[in-house]
Amino acid sequence: MISRIEQDHSRFREIIRGKIRQNLRKYISRGDLIAPKGQGSVTIPMPQINIPRFVFGDNSGQGVGQGEGEAGDPIGGNPKDGQSGSGKSGEGEGAKALEVEVSLEELAEIMGEELGLPNIQRRGTQSLETKKDRYVGLRNTGPESLRSFKATFKRALRRQVAMGTYDPRRPVIVPIREDRRYRSWRTDPRPQSNAVIIYMMDVSGSMGDEQKEMVRIESFWIDTWLRSQYKGLESRYIIHDATARVVEREVFFRTRESGGTMISSAYKVCSELIDAEFNPEQWNIYAFHFSDGDNWSVDDTATCIGLLKNQLLPRLNQFGYGQVESPYGSGQFIKDLRAAFNKHPLLVTSEIKTKEDIMDSIREFLKGGR
Repeated sequence: MISRIEQDHSRFREIIRGKIRQNLRKYISRGDLIAPKGQGSVTIPMPQINIPRFVFGDNSGQGVGQGEGEAGDPIGGNPKDGQSGSGKSGEGEGAKALEVEVSLEELAEIMGEELGLPNIQRRGTQSLETKKDRYVGLRNTGPESLRSFKATFKRALRRQVAMGTYDPRRPVIVPIREDRRYRSWRTDPRPQSNAVIIYMMDVSGSMGDEQKEMVRIESFWIDTWLRSQYKGLESRYIIHDATARVVEREVFFRTRESGGTMISSAYKVCSELIDAEFNPEQWNIYAFHFSDGDNWSVDDTATCIGLLKNQLLPRLNQFGYGQVESPYGSGQFIKDLRAAFNKHPLLVTSEIKTKEDIMDSIREFLKGGR
């Protein structure tokens, strides 16, 4: 039987899920739900939820409190008697906001339901194994830290009863060495699907703070969804202007250069990173590149297309290119990719003109279930 309080809590959680779904586009576009690094949950303000409370009826008939006087008159005397408060009252109803904590796993589930995202079709599940220790029984020897008090006590009690030394009026149980029992464990290998996301971003002078904020928001939601699909998820970050390098996450979102743009430099570093750390037979590899569409030359764009065809796409689950609109970017690169790959199943492109487009971009990137 489910207790009444569990039923009420479950019903309340469904209300919360409904409110998040209802306002998901707003939360995504404003970045309200981005969790601090290392935390597995976010706190969401819910001003739309009315907290249940008691209210007074009109008492139009007989009842307690009926008699002379008008609504609003103070109880127990004239308002002029005594001293009144010195402060001024405010106007209108006060703002009400309920903060609700939601785990990232639940957040990913809500996003998947709202965007209609399929579960990921993993690969490499038989190549990687993790080891899990679990307790499977008891044994006569072992470290004292694993001694089972309950099993030892029961063994000593049975021994004393069998020997006739147990006195119910003075129930003292004294275990001896032969009574001690220790928990035993077994190490089980478990297949695990590991994944890595390689983020690449143009940090040249044409990419401003607004464009980087859009990349930050979108990458958080991509991370959130893929972490719900894989037990092990690594992230790598590559920034580039005319040259590219691997950096930490904090550097990825804060760096801004003033040089030109050579996109092929990022694709070369991405390929080298896969060669060095991530065997495609063992890893599910995702690459996402964000840029404003400017590139150094037509020749470098041709180099990028060659790298994608010959080195990256054959080893990736998916490559996503997100083009953020910038007043200084030409926006040409996405056109060149679409012309070269013509709806290639592993290459997905998306245009992100404003923060309102982030949700549609996420759906476009993840709807394939790869």
